[in-house]
Amino acid sequence: NGAICIQPCSPSFHGETSFVCEDRKWQMFADACASLDIQSLFQVRPSGTLIAHPTEQCTSCLVVSSFSFCSLIFSNLFSSLQRISEPDFSCIIPEILSSPAIPGNIADIVELLKKISLLLSENVNRGKMQSYSRIANHILNSSIISNWAFVRDRNASLTLLDSVNSFAGKLLLRNGSESIQEHFISTKGYSIHKNTSGASFDFSVEFNNTGNITGQVVLPEEELLKLSKTSKAVSVALPTLGAIIETSRLDPGFVNGMVLSVSLPEELRHVWLIFEKVNKLENVKAVCVGWHSMERRWDNRACTMKSDNISNVVCVCKHHRRTFKSFSILMSPTTLRNAVLDYITRVGLGLSVFSLVLCLIIEAVVWHHVTKTEITYMRHFCLVNIAVSLLVADVLFILMALVHQTALNYQLCVAATFFLHFFYLALFFWMFALGLLILYGLLFIFFKITRSVFIATAFSIGYGCPLVISILTVAITEPKHGYLRSGACWLNWYETKALLAFVVPALSIIVVNVVVVLVVVVKTGRSSIGEGCKSQDLSNMIRISKNVALLTPLLGLTWGFGLATIIESRSLAFHITFALLNAFQGFFILLFGTLLDRKTREALRMNCLSSKWKCNLAK
Repeated sequence: NGAICIQPCSPSFHGETSFVCEDRKWQMFADACASLDIQSLFQVRPSGTLIAHPTEQCTSCLVVSSFSFCSLIFSNLFSSLQRISEPDFSCIIPEILSSPAIPGNIADIVELLKKISLLLSENVNRGKMQSYSRIANHILNSSIISNWAFVRDRNASLTLLDSVNSFAGKLLLRNGSESIQEHFISTKGYSIHKNTSGASFDFSVEFNNTGNITGQVVLPEEELLKLSKTSKAVSVALPTLGAIIETSRLDPGFVNGMVLSVSLPEELRHVWLIFEKVNKLENVKAVCVGWHSMERRWDNRACTMKSDNISNVVCVCKHHRRTFKSFSILMSPTTLRNAVLDYITRVGLGLSVFSLVLCLIIEAVVWHHVTKTEITYMRHFCLVNIAVSLLVADVLFILMALVHQTALNYQLCVAATFFLHFFYLALFFWMFALGLLILYGLLFIFFKITRSVFIATAFSIGYGCPLVISILTVAITEPKHGYLRSGACWLNWYETKALLAFVVPALSIIVVNVVVVLVVVVKTGRSSIGEGCKSQDLSNMIRISKNVALLTPLLGLTWGFGLATIIESRSLAFHITFALLNAFQGFFILLFGTLLDRKTREALRMNCLSSKWKCNLAK
């Protein structure tokens, strides 16, 4: 597993194909085989003039000083470019369009378009934009989207998006407007000024063989009033690029509309966008997003949703030349659109926080009365740290939910995710310590452990292990911007599998604690073997059930229901059950860990006379 095999291409292609061993089978993960030879598109005259391939009637495509066009495309010899002697570079198009859109050719064409946008973006007239669009259209075809999965550079689709935006932004407008239409890319530009009564770009472009999808860019009048002079606005519609980005980057939420890019004057900061949905589904949630060109991810902080119905979504998005220029709508098929889940989570977390604060207050009141023996001290010590870890994690979770839709920056999101990861792990490791303590009390009756040794061991397990895991996770994944998932302040899954740093320890501890509960059930059941009386059997069953009920929230077994939501991700019943059990976990800890504990209740009654507040609390 994990072995790499590189195989040369067939004789008619150049390059290589890479395979990886998975489950004892070779799986192709990169195909660099290409039939298109960029260098063969051009020939060099002695004078230094490049002409097209002899089969083409193109007298002078590009003028350079003694270097071939290929060397300009794939090297740093940018200073060699002097000028374009033709209004466009249409002479290279026929051979490009006749080549198959295989992964190797796609990579070469993306690199070609990138260099054109860098080197030949002066005086981008209609002819240049048409030629550029025809080349881009060849690799944006809906029929070859699956080929992008095997392009060696996983960021090739993002490079294409940046190149198209850069080149289209330099478009010169003829008579105040311009429109260039291809099947899978459409470009429009308009002259705008403050007296313009609202400007809009309407697009209807092909997505697949079933028909077209529409999109609209609207510049509101209040934004146009900010203009001090006549300016230019250009928009590009890319109906298939969202699906291509998902194919290349394995993004969990699929883009359910076209990608709309806009190039606006600096004064204009907000734009309205209307997207038609590709898949008109009722049971999923739509999210307006902007493509963060610096961090290379979809970011829902760039946009606000104004309306969402079965066929269209209206978004208001922030435009910024360096960060947000491209926008779309995301839809995750596993995001259940149900207000019940939101209501349960909010009410449950609020009650959980209140319960945990009350639990810590009660523990502080009765501490000296309930920790007289070593075993009770250890039990309450674990309980207090479980409550503290869950309380901090819940408060962080609530704060993140409140501020994430506003101006939360990337660094703050990383910091919040780190502490959220740490405290949720601390919760599980303290529950693990409590499980070990129960086993110690049941199985090692004659083996005594001192309080100092227990505290050192418990702190190493409860906070030491989570700290090591959290630091290693952020240190390994963050340098490659793979720590956070797209659109949320939580661990990434689809690109770096950072979420495993939480899932694996949590599930492992749940399995261990299930074993602990089974040991408790067996030990409890043995005490009445042979008694034979039905009333005793019933009493025994009640005692076993009570022990299981008490230990389930304290040992985190309710989190095991999360597996059901993964297996049946669209089942609303599983999601509601999981939300109920875990949002109210703080309340369950207060109830089963404190209020139903006999010694805690007795300690509260003993302190009843010393204070009316304690008396009321005891009651």
